[in-house]
Amino acid sequence: MGNTTMKHDQPKRSTGTGLIGFVIRFGVATVVLMVTAVFVPAFKLRGFMSALVAALVISAADYLVEKLFKMDAAPFGRGIKGFVVSAIIIYLAQYFVPGMEVTILGAVIGALVIGMIDAILPTRVM
Repeated sequence: MGNTTMKHDQPKRSTGTGLIGFVIRFGVATVVLMVTAVFVPAFKLRGFMSALVAALVISAADYLVEKLFKMDAAPFGRGIKGFVVSAIIIYLAQYFVPGMEVTILGAVIGALVIGMIDAILPTRVM
């Protein structure tokens, strides 16, 4: 026998960029957007359906940014760059979501709130 060490395969970890990660981000985004709309005057959603559509648009945009640019668009995912990309996604979402009005300040605060929630309740799947 000897002192040979066998290399064991490490299980691969998913980064949450698949369907499960998308669904988790969608659920978290819906709740966070509704809470943000209640507390941030510069961030308005007119009803639950607007929040659902906004969450879908924001989650899809986040997913596309990750796939196309190989960059985590989570607010605290890649430091200031991830935070800025997240705020831009939130701001641009208003042009695709009926009943959503967001100022630049509202988008920044929304990205901050989403980032804090993401730090507490990570949306990445192991």
